[in-house]
Amino acid sequence: MPTCVAVLLCTGLVTSSPGQSIFFTTLLSFDGTNGAEGQLLTQGIDSKLYGTTLFGGTGSSCPYGSMGCGTVFQMTAGGALTTLYSFCQQPNCTDGYLPSSGLLQGQDGKFYGTSAGGAYINNFFPSGAIFRVSPAGAFSVFYSFCQFGPPCFDGAGPNGGLVLGSDGDFYGTTGAGGGDMAGNVYKITPAGRLTDLHDFQRNTSGGSYPAAGLVLATDGNFYGTTTAGGNYGFPCFSTGCGTVFRMSPSGTVTTLYSFCSAPQCADGAGPATALVQGSDGNLYGTTGYGTNLGSCQEEGCGNGTVFKIALDGTLTTLYRFCSLPNCTDGEDSAAALVQGRDGNFYSTTGGGGVFGNYGTVFKITPSGTLTTLHSFSHADGEGPSGLTRVSFGFFYGTTASGGAYNLGTVFRLGLPCSSVMCN
Repeated sequence: MPTCVAVLLCTGLVTSSPGQSIFFTTLLSFDGTNGAEGQLLTQGIDSKLYGTTLFGGTGSSCPYGSMGCGTVFQMTAGGALTTLYSFCQQPNCTDGYLPSSGLLQGQDGKFYGTSAGGAYINNFFPSGAIFRVSPAGAFSVFYSFCQFGPPCFDGAGPNGGLVLGSDGDFYGTTGAGGGDMAGNVYKITPAGRLTDLHDFQRNTSGGSYPAAGLVLATDGNFYGTTTAGGNYGFPCFSTGCGTVFRMSPSGTVTTLYSFCSAPQCADGAGPATALVQGSDGNLYGTTGYGTNLGSCQEEGCGNGTVFKIALDGTLTTLYRFCSLPNCTDGEDSAAALVQGRDGNFYSTTGGGGVFGNYGTVFKITPSGTLTTLHSFSHADGEGPSGLTRVSFGFFYGTTASGGAYNLGTVFRLGLPCSSVMCN
């Protein structure tokens, strides 16, 4: 075992390129009872980590049987996990199920998240809910979607986490419902009063089906992406290939960019994650598919991109995945980026890597130079869901499968430099 001068012990060293080594540790494997298929982590003000799992837990009413309907958990920096709540403890899962996003700690100290299930049932969509849970595990449903309709005029299927606005309200997106059943942007007050700010329209240049969440930029506006819609159809057929949009706090939406404007979608297509604003003021994000590799004759082809977009809508494609043989640089870039203290961006790919199609952790500079930091091998996880940078100098993440029980893992990544606080 290598010797590591760090706050925490390192249990493995991986050399990813000449002159650069990283420290990778698998902290735990989910076993079902404590969750399965981990989602994005959040660091609380108490320095502990908080997160959700899509499946698993001990909810007695869960329609998914032994798999469970998801959990909320707390974890120490060293990997000691405490389950705070298992979903589907109420009849018909009115407390929600399948939480698929990260958590946001509100000004009241409680954590807020979204789930696919909720109290209201709709035959066309999962209704969804917003929930809150205290660091001690006190749980409550904050809002259940699909209260108005059909077709769920308040939105349905919240598909990302919440962001706190400068006004103290929460803002988020849904992937369905709204006036045209193509998703919406909403805000909700700390008292639980929801306002539908914008309804997306199906198959239009304005974008359809918003992706996972918003970012509040320094200009006071919110920015996000849609997985479909826009000005370009083929190879995304009539649904469009997705957009980047800007929304004012009052709900005025402007489309900044339509994907697949370049031949064979060399600029990417199908963004599925939230954007991040870099220290240079630009927005950075990923697309799940679309590259200039191959003929790209079907919807969903290609392996994804990393892009930069200025607030005026000027887009630059920084990297196209699967540029190396056998996609050893990764593919399926379906996780958001996070900027490190070194100014570079870090994230994961759901597939690719040197050990097979298990995923990677990568670093990319603002100018587009990509370095693969870790390739998963199934034993240490498979299908990572993204990274969280914590205050004591490490990145943490989870995987959807792999590990000791093939139900996912939690891992830690450290970078070498003059100080462990470099990332």
